[in-house]
Amino acid sequence: MSGSVVVTGLGITAPNGLGTDDYWQATLAGKSGIAEITRFDTDRYPAVLAGEVPGFVAEDHLPSRLIPQTDHMTRLALVAADWALADADVVPQDWESFDMGVVTASSAGGYEFGERELRNLWSRGSAYVSAYQSFAWFYAVNTGQISIRNGMRGPSGVLVADQAGGLDALAQARRQIRGGTRLVVAGGVDGSICSWGHVARLADGTLSTVRDRDRAYLPFDAAACGHVPGEGGALLVMEPADAARARGARPYGEIAGCASTFDPRPGSGRPPGLERAIRLALDDAGIAPGAVDVVFADAAAVPEADRIEADAIGAVFGAGAVPVTAPKTMTGRLLSGAAPLDVASALLSIRDGLIPPTVNVAPFPGHSLDLVCDEPREAPVRTALVLARGHGGFNSAVIVRRVVDSSTGSGDS
Repeated sequence: MSGSVVVTGLGITAPNGLGTDDYWQATLAGKSGIAEITRFDTDRYPAVLAGEVPGFVAEDHLPSRLIPQTDHMTRLALVAADWALADADVVPQDWESFDMGVVTASSAGGYEFGERELRNLWSRGSAYVSAYQSFAWFYAVNTGQISIRNGMRGPSGVLVADQAGGLDALAQARRQIRGGTRLVVAGGVDGSICSWGHVARLADGTLSTVRDRDRAYLPFDAAACGHVPGEGGALLVMEPADAARARGARPYGEIAGCASTFDPRPGSGRPPGLERAIRLALDDAGIAPGAVDVVFADAAAVPEADRIEADAIGAVFGAGAVPVTAPKTMTGRLLSGAAPLDVASALLSIRDGLIPPTVNVAPFPGHSLDLVCDEPREAPVRTALVLARGHGGFNSAVIVRRVVDSSTGSGDS
């Protein structure tokens, strides 16, 4: 079933800003949320930097009964959902419960919960939870807690595709809305800034061990040496365009195209799947490459991965033919929360005609990218492409665009 699906609400919890306005102002100002980890002692760890959400006190936002039932990531997600619904002017109690769903993504948020339970086991010998159980719990808990808190009994689910999962959640939400659901809260809030999670993430060798926060995460730079982790993300309220218009909602933009691919096995001789994901998303949106005004890059900051992404962008759009940005250089990579945050940034770019910057990076000329660096760039942004890749070969692409009022031909956002 086809039909235009729009975003009417944003809820953001990010390392450089709590709430949409704080995040966007900090991002346009080039303010980084990356700093030394405070959540645990890093003296014995080679990587000591992360993007931690600042100033978040769960008791200021949530009922006290929820605090012992949840972990840090779930609390952030609950608050982001509250903010997104308020931004969309949606009071869940006024809606039919089966008309509302929740689709989120998760990658590694269960580490904090699992570590807490294992510490209980070690200290008391009375609690038991396996690592598998802890992750299974967390993958469902964000969706479950959001749906229970807001009385949402419609189609729901959790996508697990590492960093690409956040875009897959938006694509699944669009499918549910096209199938008849009136509203879906979708996106991702993720992170694993705890000692167990940090060790696990160090294992794949992609974390930067540089201790200078301005030199630690440098995608598309000759000095790229891995990424900095972070926590947080964004949840979006998505609705059918005609229903949103009928209730007087003002959309940020349309989720116009979605696609996912998987890389072939190493040594197969087949090309990576990112370029194909971009082309499929363009086809799904019914647009040519020249219609895209900006690309929000995955920005792995691993030399080979950066080359693959730059090559894919160049192959589709031409060398240096489209502005590219990676505002996640100010937050770190937020796992499944990173791409929904980029989608929110893309929608705000459309609203304000400003492309947010990539900070601290000196673009490697060999990549042939028009990278927006250090300062925001004024530009008429009508259509944006957001890219995400996950460990193991996941590739996802989402296209968002300005909503045009068919009666006047002017943009709604």
